[in-house]
Amino acid sequence: MMPFARRSTCAVLATFGAASFVASLVAPLTAPLTAQSGPRVEVSFSPTVHPAPITGRVYIAFSRTSTADRGPIAQAGENGVPLFGTDVSNLGAGKSATIDGTTFGHPVQSLRDLPKGEYWVQPFVNVYTRFARADGKTIWAHMDQWEGQNWRRSPGNLYGDPVKISYDPASTKLITLTADKVIPPVVVPAETESVKRLKIQSTILTKWWGQPIYLGAVVQLPKDYDKHPDARYPIVYSHGHFSLRAPAVGSTPYWNADGTPRMILVTLQHPSPFYDDSYGVNSANNGPYGDAIMQELIPAVESKFRVIGQPWARLLTGGSTGGWISLAHQVFYPDFYGGVWSLCPDGVDFRYHQIVNVYADTNAYWFQKEWLKIDRPTRRQPDGNITAMMKDENWFELVSGTKSRSGGQWDIWEATYGPVGMDGYPVPIWNKRTGVIDRGVAEYWKEHYDVRHILETRWSTLGPKVADKINIYVGDADSYYLNMGVRLIDEFLKRTTSPKWSGEIVYQPMAPHCWGPPMPDLMAKMVKQMERTAPAGADLKSWRY
Repeated sequence: MMPFARRSTCAVLATFGAASFVASLVAPLTAPLTAQSGPRVEVSFSPTVHPAPITGRVYIAFSRTSTADRGPIAQAGENGVPLFGTDVSNLGAGKSATIDGTTFGHPVQSLRDLPKGEYWVQPFVNVYTRFARADGKTIWAHMDQWEGQNWRRSPGNLYGDPVKISYDPASTKLITLTADKVIPPVVVPAETESVKRLKIQSTILTKWWGQPIYLGAVVQLPKDYDKHPDARYPIVYSHGHFSLRAPAVGSTPYWNADGTPRMILVTLQHPSPFYDDSYGVNSANNGPYGDAIMQELIPAVESKFRVIGQPWARLLTGGSTGGWISLAHQVFYPDFYGGVWSLCPDGVDFRYHQIVNVYADTNAYWFQKEWLKIDRPTRRQPDGNITAMMKDENWFELVSGTKSRSGGQWDIWEATYGPVGMDGYPVPIWNKRTGVIDRGVAEYWKEHYDVRHILETRWSTLGPKVADKINIYVGDADSYYLNMGVRLIDEFLKRTTSPKWSGEIVYQPMAPHCWGPPMPDLMAKMVKQMERTAPAGADLKSWRY
């Protein structure tokens, strides 16, 4: 199966371094689909690939083309081919889940609206796990299988080969499909002389989730690490999307060059049942990932490798998702780290959650004018051309998974930033169908995870600890408008006194997501920070060979 199309991110340490028609879209938002005779698809799964009943989600996707490595399921997306999904509970092998004209889909919202024609159609089954959490809530969600919370390629999920059909929305002929194949386990790359891997079961998260939860790290050792057994090294933690790649991939010539500062580079792996990374903080829905990273994962890394292990030599970076996580870690754990170089961070001020002001706007999907309803974009090219709309990303996520279980970007923000609902699932920041914003949830976001708000309201205590540690880099034409939130935190930091902020924020003209300084420049900035903040007698020499 092809990988799930996910928001692009910086490989930070790799570079270190997208009029009747309108009515048909809007009508279902106010008029729910009702059952009637019409097209119907039944999907079952084979007992040979999964003998036990399944609670999860069943999908079908339609496309006009299909290849061996890119079938209909792989082609689905916010701008992709039609995808339909329905939740199932305790569905037995050989039994069928029904998708019909009442089933919500995207970009075609009903099977009745799919034009007559020849299509390839493909079934898929996403298997959920029961989580009896320590907060007293029991939910069903997909358990990550070390693929990075990606239902379309997750080991154990089921699919069937694409089938060519003649489709007529006026026909009542039943279409039957079977998922008779299972996605195999992930193959983890082998360790090398310079790339090491670590995977641990988290006691903290396992207790909270009621299921085994794992954390990991990929560690890039400096050149000639084994030849300098007495050297201890600064360590750079890079946050971002789940990856099995080596941190310095793409930068090998610089990494091995003479004069390169010798540091240990680490990418952390902390997928959750909601996304390919947990956002690295404690959360009402995700659980105590911040505690687990700080108390279990980082100590495991630092006990295995020769690190200096002091705040001045423990640094942070990351891009996009990782840009937010790295900045949040510096703010939430100010004494533990010696500086952050955050690249293109997700919204650091929720007055620009991308370009939605969750505190003042009424709708995330549209600007309502007197005579016009204007689509709000979510992604652009540097020249201003729009490549995706807010409603389409969110509707695709809704088809991929209800109750914030799509594994998508907007849903993990709800799972990270928001409160827990009575049903145990995240309370949405806005209605996923209509885009109407919930101001009460927005206030919860503000008090708990709005980084600019937290810094501004707690500067008297946070300022002395982080004023010289915060650095942010972003393209001024960021594909997801993330430069706008950076400008708001920039405005605040420039006004600070007692102490005055002394870091840097850099905007690269016309640069898209995810711009940041190249690896040599970024490492040079880190070295200067360590030279300036290291205590008297600190080792600034043994790791510079």
